[in-house]
Amino acid sequence: MARSLDDDAPRRISEADDHLSAEQRQTEADEHAFLRKLRHDVRQTERDLVRRRRRVRLMALALTVAGGAIMAGLVWTVLTWGSPSRLLRVDITCALLALVSGLAAWVAAPPRGQLGLAQLEDVLATNRDALRFLSALIHPTLKERRSLYREDVAGVIEQHRTDSRKYRLIHNMLQNLIMIGSATTTTVAALDTRNQFTWQNITIVAIGFTVTLAAAFTGYYKYRERSYFLLQTADAIEEEANAFTLGVGPYSDFDADQDQQALKLFTQRVEEHRNEQRRRQQQLDQPADHTAPSGQPPTA
Repeated sequence: MARSLDDDAPRRISEADDHLSAEQRQTEADEHAFLRKLRHDVRQTERDLVRRRRRVRLMALALTVAGGAIMAGLVWTVLTWGSPSRLLRVDITCALLALVSGLAAWVAAPPRGQLGLAQLEDVLATNRDALRFLSALIHPTLKERRSLYREDVAGVIEQHRTDSRKYRLIHNMLQNLIMIGSATTTTVAALDTRNQFTWQNITIVAIGFTVTLAAAFTGYYKYRERSYFLLQTADAIEEEANAFTLGVGPYSDFDADQDQQALKLFTQRVEEHRNEQRRRQQQLDQPADHTAPSGQPPTA
């Protein structure tokens, strides 16, 4: 059969390919949108589960206190039945404690109509399985993964800086406690001129114990070293991000059409900084007789 001159097969094939490509892109967009929604649902369910567990623990604690107050009141009533003055004084205290604890348990109880703790755990487990299965089916391209990694670097920097500030704050608080406690102990010891069981002796024992405990925590957890290395890693990653954005340093040799090579180098160098931080963290967690991590912080 002769082919008609009006038969525009290439155009129809091209239109069909474009239509299929558009449908495929729409399907991929829908899958990514559903994946984002599922991740949001998982995070929201995790937050709800944490709050529900906190309320359940608070309610259990309040009920335990209320039950203990009621039992203590009953036992005291039986033991002091012949002394109304002693009976009423303790019974009123136990009754007030039981009332306050009962009110706290009532406030902490989950509202009616909401999912229970076991149901929330089931929902979270189901959503996690669905998220895991969907994440396994959707494979972002290497370019997309590197671009997402570049966007996540800002969060990594901020997390390191936050942890560094936290450890620095704890270190400073303990260091101040050691210095103030040592000075106070010396002052109180100088005021004690009698070899008797006085308030000075008690104060010396309490402050000495506190200072010793603070020194032990400082030496064991190494808050200052953790703060120093986290801040050092955050500064190094920020330097890499600025160099990549401005095209300077190790990224000055890449042209405008070599973004992928520059992004590959950026990802590799940031991972090296993070691996170095993990090695330092592991060395800090080792006992004191092991080798100390390289690049010790300067002496305060």
